[in-house]
Amino acid sequence: KADLSECDLRGADLTWDLTGADLTWADLTGAHLHGADLTGAHLSWANLTGADLRGADLTQAKLQVAHLSRANLSWANLRLAKLTGADLRGADLTAATWVDGRKCAKQSIGECK
Repeated sequence: KADLSECDLRGADLTWDLTGADLTWADLTGAHLHGADLTGAHLSWANLTGADLRGADLTQAKLQVAHLSRANLSWANLRLAKLTGADLRGADLTAATWVDGRKCAKQSIGECK
């Protein structure tokens, strides 16, 4: 399991298997995580502002207090993810699978509708 905690990964291309990776406090501003496998990853306190997480698998990911403002989470799988205190302002959740398993509607911005 990769230990990338506190790393500066701004704008990085991380479209690979990050299952269980430790990305706590990492700066992932504008990172490309399209389709990445982040199952069970630790992303608490990570800065994912403007990150591309389209279609990413975030099943059981720990995203407490993560900054996800303006992130693209369309089609992402957030089933059983921990989002307590996460900043989702402006995040695109269109067609994402929410923590409780329901599918977010079109135009779900900042919240799963």
